[in-house]
Amino acid sequence: MNANEPDDLASLREEIDGVGRSAAKRFDPGAGALTIAIAALAILVSLILPWTDGIQGLRVLFGEGKGLPQLFAYAAVVVGVLLPALTLAVRRWALAWICALASFAASVAGVLSIWTTQTTTGHHPGPGPGLGLILAVVAVVVLLVKWLKLAASRPPMQ
Repeated sequence: MNANEPDDLASLREEIDGVGRSAAKRFDPGAGALTIAIAALAILVSLILPWTDGIQGLRVLFGEGKGLPQLFAYAAVVVGVLLPALTLAVRRWALAWICALASFAASVAGVLSIWTTQTTTGHHPGPGPGLGLILAVVAVVVLLVKWLKLAASRPPMQ
């Protein structure tokens, strides 16, 4: 036995603890990553479908829409495509929680977007939501469920 051996064991224990702390900050989405990717693809497909008054989602996104559907278009692209891509790339728990909370806000905006397209100030019903808007809202709600489930599945720290 060497006199250096306790120092070697201490540095090894420190290195192992550092790896454990680093691993505890990351998550493994497992099969949920496929569902998240499909929901992101559904959001992208919804942008080529009509959202309101026969206007495509891309045109709503780039300024032809007004009010809440346009806000939801921005939220759907950021929360449903860009943020999940970043989160799945770095796999950090904090980003999973941010995705969950942002998906909640986007899903509320999406449901309100559907509601505002159906109502008017007169007695006549509004034009109603298009297939693309409905598909985008459903995809964002699916993302909300997946991100909440994933973020809440963090094992307790030891």
